[in-house]
Amino acid sequence: MSRTIKFSRPGAPGVLEFIETHVPAPAPTEVRIKVKAIGLNRAESMWRHDEYIEPVNFPAGLGYEAAGIVDAVGSDVTDFVVGDAVDVLPTFSMNEYTTYGEVITVPAEAVVSQPHSLSFDQAASVWMMYLTAYGALIQDAEVGKGDFVIIPAASSSVGLAAIQLTNYAGATSIALTRTSAKKQQLLEAGAAHVIATEEVDWVQEVKRITDNKGARVAFDPVGGPDFPKLISALAFQGVVYIYGALAEGTTPLPVLEMIAKMPIVKGYSVWLTTGAETSRKAAVEYILKGLENGAIKPVIDRTFSFNDMVEAHRYLENSGQFGKIVVSV
Repeated sequence: MSRTIKFSRPGAPGVLEFIETHVPAPAPTEVRIKVKAIGLNRAESMWRHDEYIEPVNFPAGLGYEAAGIVDAVGSDVTDFVVGDAVDVLPTFSMNEYTTYGEVITVPAEAVVSQPHSLSFDQAASVWMMYLTAYGALIQDAEVGKGDFVIIPAASSSVGLAAIQLTNYAGATSIALTRTSAKKQQLLEAGAAHVIATEEVDWVQEVKRITDNKGARVAFDPVGGPDFPKLISALAFQGVVYIYGALAEGTTPLPVLEMIAKMPIVKGYSVWLTTGAETSRKAAVEYILKGLENGAIKPVIDRTFSFNDMVEAHRYLENSGQFGKIVVSV
Protein backbone atom coordinates (compact mmCIF):
# COMPACT_ATOMS: atom_id res chain seq x y z
CA MET A 1 0.00 0.00 0.00
CA SER A 2 1.09 3.55 -0.69
CA ARG A 3 -0.21 6.98 0.07
CA THR A 4 -0.91 8.97 -3.07
CA ILE A 5 -2.46 12.38 -3.58
CA LYS A 6 -5.71 12.75 -5.53
CA PHE A 7 -8.41 15.34 -6.04
CA SER A 8 -11.99 14.79 -7.12
CA ARG A 9 -12.91 18.36 -8.11
CA PRO A 10 -11.02 21.46 -9.25
CA GLY A 11 -10.16 24.10 -6.73
CA ALA A 12 -7.74 25.58 -4.22
CA PRO A 13 -4.95 23.47 -2.64
CA GLY A 14 -7.40 22.16 -0.03
CA VAL A 15 -8.99 19.85 -2.62
CA LEU A 16 -5.87 17.64 -2.48
CA GLU A 17 -6.43 14.44 -0.48
CA PHE A 18 -4.18 11.62 0.73
CA ILE A 19 -5.47 8.25 -0.47
CA GLU A 20 -4.22 4.79 0.54
CA THR A 21 -3.89 2.78 -2.62
CA HIS A 22 -2.38 -0.47 -3.84
CA VAL A 23 0.29 0.10 -6.50
CA PRO A 24 0.21 -2.88 -8.88
CA ALA A 25 3.19 -4.56 -10.47
CA PRO A 26 4.49 -2.57 -13.44
CA ALA A 27 3.32 -3.41 -16.97
CA PRO A 28 5.99 -4.70 -19.39
CA THR A 29 7.24 -1.20 -20.30
CA GLU A 30 6.81 0.45 -16.88
CA VAL A 31 8.98 1.09 -13.84
CA ARG A 32 7.77 1.20 -10.23
CA ILE A 33 9.61 3.66 -7.99
CA LYS A 34 9.80 4.32 -4.25
CA VAL A 35 9.73 8.09 -4.26
CA LYS A 36 12.23 10.12 -2.24
CA ALA A 37 11.44 13.61 -3.56
CA ILE A 38 8.97 15.40 -5.83
CA GLY A 39 9.49 18.61 -7.81
CA LEU A 40 6.53 21.01 -7.94
CA ASN A 41 5.57 22.89 -11.09
CA ARG A 42 3.14 25.66 -11.98
CA ALA A 43 1.56 23.25 -14.46
CA GLU A 44 0.35 21.15 -11.51
CA SER A 45 -1.40 24.13 -9.95
CA MET A 46 -3.13 24.79 -13.26
CA TRP A 47 -4.01 21.08 -13.46
CA ARG A 48 -5.54 21.19 -9.98
CA HIS A 49 -7.71 24.11 -11.09
CA ASP A 50 -8.62 22.23 -14.33
CA GLU A 51 -7.15 25.15 -16.30
CA TYR A 52 -4.35 23.32 -18.07
CA ILE A 53 -3.70 22.46 -21.73
CA GLU A 54 -5.91 19.36 -21.51
CA PRO A 55 -9.05 18.67 -19.42
CA VAL A 56 -8.70 16.69 -16.20
CA ASN A 57 -10.33 13.26 -15.86
CA PHE A 58 -11.64 13.00 -12.29
CA PRO A 59 -10.76 11.62 -9.81
CA ALA A 60 -7.25 12.70 -10.71
CA GLY A 61 -3.70 12.55 -9.49
CA LEU A 62 -0.96 14.99 -10.39
CA GLY A 63 2.76 15.46 -10.72
CA TYR A 64 5.39 15.38 -13.48
CA GLU A 65 8.67 14.96 -11.58
CA ALA A 66 10.13 12.67 -8.94
CA ALA A 67 13.36 11.07 -7.79
CA GLY A 68 13.64 7.75 -6.01
CA ILE A 69 14.67 4.09 -6.00
CA VAL A 70 13.51 1.49 -8.51
CA ASP A 71 11.20 -0.95 -6.72
CA ALA A 72 10.21 -3.17 -9.67
CA VAL A 73 10.54 -3.21 -13.45
CA GLY A 74 8.35 -4.55 -16.24
CA SER A 75 9.36 -7.60 -18.24
CA ASP A 76 10.51 -5.54 -21.24
CA VAL A 77 12.60 -3.04 -19.25
CA THR A 78 16.34 -3.64 -19.60
CA ASP A 79 17.90 -0.26 -18.72
CA PHE A 80 17.05 -0.32 -14.99
CA VAL A 81 17.13 -2.82 -12.14
CA VAL A 82 15.72 -2.86 -8.63
CA GLY A 83 17.75 -0.57 -6.39
CA ASP A 84 18.76 1.95 -9.06
CA ALA A 85 18.50 5.64 -8.16
CA VAL A 86 16.41 7.26 -10.89
CA ASP A 87 14.55 10.41 -11.87
CA VAL A 88 11.26 10.92 -13.71
CA LEU A 89 11.04 13.15 -16.78
CA PRO A 90 7.84 14.96 -17.89
CA THR A 91 6.98 12.80 -20.90
CA PHE A 92 3.37 11.84 -20.11
CA SER A 93 -0.12 13.18 -19.57
CA MET A 94 -1.19 13.51 -15.94
CA ASN A 95 -4.38 11.72 -17.00
CA GLU A 96 -2.19 8.64 -17.52
CA TYR A 97 0.65 8.83 -14.98
CA THR A 98 1.39 10.98 -11.92
CA THR A 99 4.21 11.39 -9.38
CA TYR A 100 2.57 12.62 -6.15
CA GLY A 101 2.84 9.36 -4.23
CA GLU A 102 5.07 7.30 -1.96
CA VAL A 103 5.25 4.59 -4.63
CA ILE A 104 4.53 5.40 -8.28
CA THR A 105 4.53 3.63 -11.63
CA VAL A 106 5.69 5.46 -14.75
CA PRO A 107 6.64 4.53 -18.33
CA ALA A 108 10.25 3.45 -18.74
CA GLU A 109 10.78 6.15 -21.39
CA ALA A 110 10.22 8.74 -18.64
CA VAL A 111 12.98 7.34 -16.40
CA VAL A 112 16.65 8.32 -16.37
CA SER A 113 19.50 7.34 -14.06
CA GLN A 114 20.04 9.90 -11.35
CA PRO A 115 23.23 11.99 -11.68
CA HIS A 116 25.66 10.90 -8.97
CA SER A 117 26.40 14.49 -8.02
CA LEU A 118 22.81 15.26 -7.05
CA SER A 119 20.81 14.51 -3.92
CA PHE A 120 17.26 13.21 -4.33
CA ASP A 121 15.87 16.69 -3.61
CA GLN A 122 18.15 18.25 -6.23
CA ALA A 123 17.38 15.55 -8.78
CA ALA A 124 13.64 16.06 -8.35
CA SER A 125 14.12 19.74 -9.14
CA VAL A 126 16.11 19.44 -12.35
CA TRP A 127 14.28 17.97 -15.28
CA MET A 128 11.15 20.04 -15.91
CA MET A 129 12.93 23.36 -15.58
CA TYR A 130 15.98 22.52 -17.70
CA LEU A 131 14.11 20.50 -20.33
CA THR A 132 11.59 23.33 -20.76
CA ALA A 133 14.27 25.98 -21.22
CA TYR A 134 16.42 23.69 -23.37
CA GLY A 135 13.66 22.93 -25.86
CA ALA A 136 12.99 26.57 -26.68
CA LEU A 137 16.41 28.15 -26.33
CA ILE A 138 18.83 25.41 -27.40
CA GLN A 139 16.84 22.99 -29.52
CA ASP A 140 14.62 25.44 -31.39
CA ALA A 141 16.15 28.95 -31.21
CA GLU A 142 19.75 27.69 -31.14
CA VAL A 143 20.86 30.74 -29.15
CA GLY A 144 24.55 31.54 -29.13
CA LYS A 145 27.18 34.24 -29.02
CA GLY A 146 25.80 37.65 -29.96
CA ASP A 147 22.19 36.77 -29.07
CA PHE A 148 20.25 38.56 -26.33
CA VAL A 149 17.50 36.58 -24.56
CA ILE A 150 14.71 38.26 -22.56
CA ILE A 151 13.55 36.11 -19.63
CA PRO A 152 10.37 37.33 -17.85
CA ALA A 153 9.54 35.85 -14.41
CA ALA A 154 13.26 35.19 -14.15
CA SER A 155 13.22 34.05 -10.51
CA SER A 156 10.98 31.08 -11.26
CA SER A 157 12.64 27.68 -11.59
CA VAL A 158 12.34 27.71 -15.39
CA GLY A 159 13.47 31.33 -15.49
CA LEU A 160 16.65 30.49 -13.59
CA ALA A 161 17.21 27.48 -15.83
CA ALA A 162 16.83 29.75 -18.86
CA ILE A 163 19.45 32.14 -17.48
CA GLN A 164 21.91 29.31 -16.94
CA LEU A 165 21.32 27.70 -20.33
CA THR A 166 21.55 31.07 -22.09
CA ASN A 167 24.91 31.64 -20.45
CA TYR A 168 26.01 28.06 -21.19
CA ALA A 169 25.27 28.62 -24.89
CA GLY A 170 27.29 31.85 -24.96
CA ALA A 171 24.32 34.21 -25.34
CA THR A 172 23.43 37.16 -23.07
CA SER A 173 20.54 36.93 -20.61
CA ILE A 174 18.24 39.84 -19.75
CA ALA A 175 16.25 38.86 -16.66
CA LEU A 176 12.93 40.60 -15.97
CA THR A 177 11.58 40.85 -12.43
CA ARG A 178 8.85 43.10 -11.07
CA THR A 179 10.90 44.94 -8.42
CA SER A 180 14.52 45.20 -7.36
CA ALA A 181 13.95 42.87 -4.39
CA LYS A 182 15.45 39.87 -6.20
CA LYS A 183 17.91 41.78 -8.40
CA GLN A 184 21.04 40.79 -6.49
CA GLN A 185 19.95 37.15 -6.32
CA LEU A 186 19.40 37.11 -10.06
CA LEU A 187 22.81 38.63 -10.71
CA GLU A 188 24.38 36.03 -8.43
CA ALA A 189 22.43 33.34 -10.31
CA GLY A 190 24.18 34.41 -13.51
CA ALA A 191 21.90 36.98 -15.16
CA ALA A 192 23.97 39.34 -17.28
CA HIS A 193 21.36 42.08 -16.91
CA VAL A 194 18.41 42.46 -14.53
CA ILE A 195 15.53 44.88 -15.14
CA ALA A 196 12.84 45.69 -12.54
CA THR A 197 9.86 46.15 -14.83
CA GLU A 198 7.74 48.16 -12.34
CA GLU A 199 10.53 50.64 -11.65
CA VAL A 200 11.83 51.65 -15.09
CA ASP A 201 10.81 51.77 -18.73
CA TRP A 202 12.04 48.26 -19.30
CA VAL A 203 11.61 48.30 -23.09
CA GLN A 204 13.98 51.28 -23.28
CA GLU A 205 16.38 49.44 -20.97
CA VAL A 206 16.41 46.45 -23.33
CA LYS A 207 17.09 48.76 -26.24
CA ARG A 208 19.92 50.40 -24.32
CA ILE A 209 21.47 47.02 -23.45
CA THR A 210 21.20 45.79 -27.04
CA ASP A 211 22.50 48.99 -28.67
CA ASN A 212 18.96 49.77 -29.83
CA LYS A 213 18.68 46.52 -31.79
CA GLY A 214 16.38 44.60 -29.44
CA ALA A 215 16.66 40.98 -28.32
CA ARG A 216 16.51 38.09 -30.79
CA VAL A 217 14.64 35.80 -28.38
CA ALA A 218 12.11 36.19 -25.55
CA PHE A 219 11.08 33.24 -23.37
CA ASP A 220 7.79 34.19 -21.75
CA PRO A 221 5.61 32.40 -19.17
CA VAL A 222 3.48 35.47 -18.49
CA GLY A 223 1.48 36.72 -21.48
CA GLY A 224 -1.33 39.11 -20.56
CA PRO A 225 -1.83 42.85 -21.13
CA ASP A 226 1.90 43.70 -21.17
CA PHE A 227 2.71 41.27 -23.98
CA PRO A 228 2.97 44.07 -26.60
CA LYS A 229 5.95 45.44 -24.67
CA LEU A 230 7.74 42.18 -25.29
CA ILE A 231 7.20 42.62 -29.03
CA SER A 232 8.56 46.17 -28.75
CA ALA A 233 11.70 44.87 -27.04
CA LEU A 234 12.42 42.31 -29.78
CA ALA A 235 14.86 42.69 -32.64
CA PHE A 236 13.59 42.69 -36.21
CA GLN A 237 12.25 39.19 -36.93
CA GLY A 238 12.88 38.15 -33.34
CA VAL A 239 11.01 35.25 -31.77
CA VAL A 240 8.86 34.97 -28.64
CA TYR A 241 8.21 31.58 -27.05
CA ILE A 242 5.12 31.81 -24.85
CA TYR A 243 4.93 28.82 -22.52
CA GLY A 244 2.70 29.97 -19.67
CA ALA A 245 -0.18 32.21 -18.67
CA LEU A 246 0.81 33.74 -15.34
CA ALA A 247 -0.98 37.00 -16.18
CA GLU A 248 -4.74 37.02 -16.13
CA GLY A 249 -6.78 38.45 -18.95
CA THR A 250 -6.37 38.70 -22.69
CA THR A 251 -2.96 38.69 -24.36
CA PRO A 252 -3.20 41.35 -27.09
CA LEU A 253 -1.10 41.52 -30.24
CA PRO A 254 0.21 44.91 -31.46
CA VAL A 255 -0.70 44.32 -35.09
CA LEU A 256 0.98 47.31 -36.74
CA GLU A 257 4.23 46.80 -34.85
CA MET A 258 4.16 43.12 -35.75
CA ILE A 259 3.72 43.98 -39.41
CA ALA A 260 6.68 46.34 -39.20
CA LYS A 261 8.89 44.04 -37.16
CA MET A 262 7.73 40.65 -38.49
CA PRO A 263 8.37 38.69 -35.27
CA ILE A 264 7.61 35.01 -34.76
CA VAL A 265 5.29 34.19 -31.83
CA LYS A 266 5.36 30.53 -30.88
CA GLY A 267 3.22 28.67 -28.40
CA TYR A 268 5.63 26.33 -26.66
CA SER A 269 5.66 23.39 -24.27
CA VAL A 270 8.23 20.90 -23.04
CA TRP A 271 6.65 18.22 -25.26
CA LEU A 272 8.64 19.65 -28.17
CA THR A 273 11.62 17.98 -26.52
CA THR A 274 10.27 15.10 -24.45
CA GLY A 275 7.75 13.88 -27.03
CA ALA A 276 10.34 12.20 -29.26
CA GLU A 277 13.10 9.81 -28.24
CA THR A 278 15.85 11.49 -30.27
CA SER A 279 15.28 15.00 -28.95
CA ARG A 280 14.69 13.72 -25.41
CA LYS A 281 18.00 11.86 -25.33
CA ALA A 282 19.87 14.83 -26.81
CA ALA A 283 18.39 17.11 -24.16
CA VAL A 284 19.24 14.76 -21.29
CA GLU A 285 22.81 14.44 -22.55
CA TYR A 286 23.18 18.23 -22.84
CA ILE A 287 21.82 18.82 -19.34
CA LEU A 288 23.92 16.07 -17.79
CA LYS A 289 27.03 17.59 -19.35
CA GLY A 290 26.10 21.01 -17.96
CA LEU A 291 25.56 19.55 -14.49
CA GLU A 292 28.88 17.70 -14.69
CA ASN A 293 30.94 20.73 -15.68
CA GLY A 294 29.13 23.08 -13.31
CA ALA A 295 27.63 25.29 -16.01
CA ILE A 296 24.16 24.60 -14.65
CA LYS A 297 23.22 24.17 -11.01
CA PRO A 298 19.70 23.56 -9.68
CA VAL A 299 18.36 26.25 -7.35
CA ILE A 300 15.94 25.06 -4.65
CA ASP A 301 13.88 27.74 -2.91
CA ARG A 302 12.26 25.60 -0.21
CA THR A 303 11.62 21.98 0.71
CA PHE A 304 8.37 20.71 2.24
CA SER A 305 7.49 17.30 3.65
CA PHE A 306 5.05 15.04 1.81
CA ASN A 307 2.54 15.50 4.65
CA ASP A 308 2.59 19.24 3.91
CA MET A 309 1.73 19.02 0.21
CA VAL A 310 -1.32 21.26 0.58
CA GLU A 311 0.82 23.95 2.19
CA ALA A 312 3.47 23.46 -0.52
CA HIS A 313 0.82 24.17 -3.17
CA ARG A 314 -0.30 27.29 -1.32
CA TYR A 315 3.29 28.47 -1.30
CA LEU A 316 3.61 27.66 -5.01
CA GLU A 317 0.61 29.83 -5.83
CA ASN A 318 2.02 32.84 -3.95
CA SER A 319 4.62 33.14 -6.77
CA GLY A 320 7.23 34.47 -4.37
CA GLN A 321 9.80 31.70 -4.66
CA PHE A 322 13.30 31.98 -6.05
CA GLY A 323 13.91 28.66 -7.75
CA LYS A 324 12.29 25.27 -7.32
CA ILE A 325 9.89 24.02 -4.65
CA VAL A 326 10.61 20.42 -3.65
CA VAL A 327 8.68 17.95 -1.49
CA SER A 328 10.64 15.26 0.39
CA VAL A 329 8.92 11.91 0.82
